[in-house]
Amino acid sequence: MMTKVGFLPEETSSFVGRRAELARLETALTTRRMTTLIGPGGVGKTRLAVRAARAAADRYPDGAWWADLSPLYDDALLLPTVSDAVGLADHTLRMPVEALCEWLSDKNLLLVLDSAEHLRGPCSHLLAELITTSPGLTVLVTSRQPLGTRGEHVVRIQPLPVDGAPDALQLFEDRLRAGDPRAGLDAPGDRAAAADICRRLEGIPLAIELAAAGIGRHTVAQLATRIGTRFDAPVDAEDLTASRLDLLADDSLWPRRHRTLRTTIGWSHELCTPLERLLWARLTLLRTDFDEEVAREVCTGGPLTPHEVDRALQGLVAQSVVQRDGTRYRMLDTLREYGRMWLKELGEERAAADRHARSFLGLARRAHEGWTGPDQITWYHTIADTHLDLCAALDHLLAHDVAGAQEMAGRVGFFWACCGHLSEARGYAQRALDAGPVEGPHRTRLQWVLGVAALLQGDFATAEKYGALCTAIALYDHDDEGMLGATYLSGLTQLMNGEPAAALEAAERVLRMTETAPSDGASPEPRTTAADTSEAPGGSDADFDSDPAPVESAHRLRCRLITVFALTALGRLTESGRAAATLRRSCELGGEYWTRSYADYQLALIALLQGRPEDSATHARAMLAGKHRLRDSFGIALGLDILAAAIAAQGAGAQAARVYGTGHAYWRMVGHPQRGTPELGAVRETCELQARAAVGDAAYQRAFERGQADNAEVGLAAALHSGLQL
Repeated sequence: MMTKVGFLPEETSSFVGRRAELARLETALTTRRMTTLIGPGGVGKTRLAVRAARAAADRYPDGAWWADLSPLYDDALLLPTVSDAVGLADHTLRMPVEALCEWLSDKNLLLVLDSAEHLRGPCSHLLAELITTSPGLTVLVTSRQPLGTRGEHVVRIQPLPVDGAPDALQLFEDRLRAGDPRAGLDAPGDRAAAADICRRLEGIPLAIELAAAGIGRHTVAQLATRIGTRFDAPVDAEDLTASRLDLLADDSLWPRRHRTLRTTIGWSHELCTPLERLLWARLTLLRTDFDEEVAREVCTGGPLTPHEVDRALQGLVAQSVVQRDGTRYRMLDTLREYGRMWLKELGEERAAADRHARSFLGLARRAHEGWTGPDQITWYHTIADTHLDLCAALDHLLAHDVAGAQEMAGRVGFFWACCGHLSEARGYAQRALDAGPVEGPHRTRLQWVLGVAALLQGDFATAEKYGALCTAIALYDHDDEGMLGATYLSGLTQLMNGEPAAALEAAERVLRMTETAPSDGASPEPRTTAADTSEAPGGSDADFDSDPAPVESAHRLRCRLITVFALTALGRLTESGRAAATLRRSCELGGEYWTRSYADYQLALIALLQGRPEDSATHARAMLAGKHRLRDSFGIALGLDILAAAIAAQGAGAQAARVYGTGHAYWRMVGHPQRGTPELGAVRETCELQARAAVGDAAYQRAFERGQADNAEVGLAAALHSGLQL
């Protein structure tokens, strides 16, 4: 759920009791820099943290932000996960911790790290640095044990009271009705039996929820009897076999409650059918929320047919082992641990990991093929939302299937670069290349990913190196896709280095070399050159709408984008405008948003240079809308700059200053000062002078600082509003 500023998880079920704990947390968050909620698994730390963070969010101008650490099995992705959580998409070559410290240094926000117990050391070191360098930062952590960070304030969370307070019984009844609205505790003896269940389960919320889910197969009285029989039975040594689950809490503090939770989970496990138990174990490989299709791909095998996966999944939902939110599913960390223990006991760990890796390699293939098509936006979001699963799959493939890892890293790399995961894109591509020999398109893609990531990080020398390598390999392999991709990479590097003529010549040459008749029967792509287009000092967008636009591949569209950028940089604005408009229509036909938004950007720049600021602002807003849908912070920063310039050219100095300020916030988000091709510097400078002249330096500075201080999403929404206040 979006708070006024920030992000906190949605509360999907009722919240019961905890008034005293919430009051203690309110005081702690007001007076302490770092607070850690500790207690055994299942005691309700996460729910309490969500509720406390939501209550406190309005006190933090920069919001309350949530990072779920439970899917991380080591600390390799700790920094990227926390950076994602606070909206940082760093595009620089800095150390990630340095970028995160700088991003948070002037912010007043609440950061919540959920389920940190398995990363206590790394989390403690990270938080020590963040708290030292970020005086406005407040941290709330949930963990089964204290982190040991200096200045940490520990709040111990007890189970719900079961004697003299209605909370545990209320939770049981709420969950009972959530499973079946007609259910209740109305039959004679039901309320007393439910109270006995809550006492037996010692008020542990997760245990109570699991017990309530069992009512579908038993009456309340029968359930109380079965639980009583199980809990009264002696505990044998085998039940206490050491596993990660046995470390739910410090044995000296919570030994009895630990056994209670483990016994309750085991009882819930026994209530499952054999196929539900098998699915429970296999689902534990998934790090992020999933849908039914992913569950089938990852878990089908042996007795679990796709149909049986669907049936078993609904059974696990009915028993509260898996939580459902719309079409998405997730499993609580404590229950995931139990399932992983059984996966190991079944001897299925390797087979399950193989299926998981194959599934996400398939997803990477489909996403790559769907780049140009009506589902491009959906694929972008899917790749972003399954980041941890993709990384886990790549790690497994690098160890057990190098060829698969090389293919996957190449196919997913550009998505990661666009989503802001530049370090992961570059790191996995390099690991894949180093893992073993690779030939053909997979090698070209890996080197292309390395070059694009380096380019976006400002490492132009490395980008130039890989552009040349990609070109040579693609020529040797007669790989048209590789040639187009290499030309895009080399051309963009040349543009950034102030060499537009070289970029234009190479792009036009490769477009001619790779030109083929479109498969849909459309006419070949029209080419615009200086020989057949007269140069004009002005012109309207109508001048740019004459050529048909066939559907083309993503690499061809990006290569054509280089010609548009180069023509603009060379001052050939009419040619560039026509080429940009034709490119934009091609993108529309193919459902391609990424390149299309940059065509809008070029149309905005061309209109501005031709003295048509109103048209420029319209194109800039179209670009920003596309980049916002793609969550492309770098593209949004560029778009805000050109929009501010267009607004300034219309004489609205204060509004332009505010948009410039919001743009500055986005540039900080990607870790760069203002970027773009060299000719943009003069445009920015001229339009800033216009804005200052329109309202005066003092008013300009106030508006700029307001835009800079705005939450980025709020500022972007204001910039997209078309009303101009002169």
